[in-house]
Amino acid sequence: MKIYRIISFAALMLSVASVNANVMVNFIEGAPKDRFVITNTGECSLQTVRVDIDLTNTMGGLIFDTTASGAGVEVYQPFEVTKGDIQLKDKASVSDGDKLLSVMISGIQLYASVSFTIDVDDTLRKSERGIIIVSGAEIENGLVTVTQGSVGGSGTFGRNSKAVVNMPSCS
Repeated sequence: MKIYRIISFAALMLSVASVNANVMVNFIEGAPKDRFVITNTGECSLQTVRVDIDLTNTMGGLIFDTTASGAGVEVYQPFEVTKGDIQLKDKASVSDGDKLLSVMISGIQLYASVSFTIDVDDTLRKSERGIIIVSGAEIENGLVTVTQGSVGGSGTFGRNSKAVVNMPSCS
């Protein structure tokens, strides 16, 4: 009987310790602005979260198009927060042609989301939907890294334009 209680207690402690802080990042192609929606799909609220979106290894050679001159084509859009308390990390703006964007989010409640808009273009000579429209296949392999304190995880965008980041635990 005593061993059963110890095993039951250990199982309870493991189930409490395995509460995850997962995040989903969804890229939504739009005209004239593309949108990134960051959703807390985990089991706890998140505080002071850093999200890095790295387009370096995307299938479409994607870049952020933020000014009329530079690497992007036609329509451009600077970084703009549409929902939540989001700030660019370490700089005032995203430069035209950048492939990495880092933001700090003050918090995301359980099952809530925050979002921002920006223009994303591909750099392919011949692309599925043209240079100014990004398909799910073109954002594939883009890397998303989410960090809260010393806990973090990474995920990649799939053809569905979503990246799921499974973090080890809530902190």
